[in-house]
Amino acid sequence: MSFAAHIKKELVGIDSKPCCQLAELSALFKMNGTMSLTSSGPILSFDTENAAIARRVLTLLKQNFPDVQTSILARKKKNLKKNNTYVVKVISHVLTVANQLQVMPSDTGDFSLFETLLIKNCCPRAYLRGAFLAGGSINNPETSSYHFELTTSDPEHARTLQLILNDLDLNARVLARKKGQICYIKEAEKIGDFLRAVGAVGSVLNFEDMRIIRDIRNSDNRLNNCEIANETKTLTAADQQVQDIEFIRRQKGTDFLNDKLSYVANLRLEFPEENLAYLAEIATERGNPLTKSGINHRMRNIKKMATELRGER
Repeated sequence: MSFAAHIKKELVGIDSKPCCQLAELSALFKMNGTMSLTSSGPILSFDTENAAIARRVLTLLKQNFPDVQTSILARKKKNLKKNNTYVVKVISHVLTVANQLQVMPSDTGDFSLFETLLIKNCCPRAYLRGAFLAGGSINNPETSSYHFELTTSDPEHARTLQLILNDLDLNARVLARKKGQICYIKEAEKIGDFLRAVGAVGSVLNFEDMRIIRDIRNSDNRLNNCEIANETKTLTAADQQVQDIEFIRRQKGTDFLNDKLSYVANLRLEFPEENLAYLAEIATERGNPLTKSGINHRMRNIKKMATELRGER
């Protein structure tokens, strides 16, 4: 089961107030509902591949429209996945249901939602819950970048979703893609805030745990990469210093360097893979106090001599 599927499993078990139930139903049908005209009249349908979501839609319809005739059927998809598709249908009083859920085409657009369904502070959160159940996804934070999105075919509805999300300070953005309009969030903290807003308490804890583990792992990886880079740099510099010392001695003999330079040259040859700080430590322990900066200064003088002898001025 995907990370998003775990969240939806939690959301379908949430009990909500009647006003919130209507807001959630509205979003579900706005995202994934269709109105069709048959010989017996109009039919309002909701399609999903998630059986639990289909049951929730049917339950909410029966609770809020007890006199309305509904049905549910399952059918096999013809694509390679061959998943079941569940279709919940409103067969009677269709226009009444559609009008109350604000899923009928209107000149005023989705903003009429705010005048009817989303008046109370709790209802926009329920609306977002329905939108996520019908067309939402969140990437698994352990395996990929942080990404939350709601997909809808209606540009006007995408802007409405963005407005509702941003009223909660979630920094949502809208982008047009081939499959439709997406309203998305990229910030991990904001995604966690969304889960809190729609009531997915258990999923919030799971998301934050995974986020912390990932951040710690990334921090460790960055530190390891820095250490590897520093070690590589140290080894490369040390190897060049050994080559310079050996070249000078081959060309001019072991007595060419003065005592100070000869001392650090011998230290480098004795410890060819250690950094300058370690060489300074050893020198100090042996009664010849030197700092890392002092050793570095002498090594630069040795490098300069080797460069001049090679004619690399």
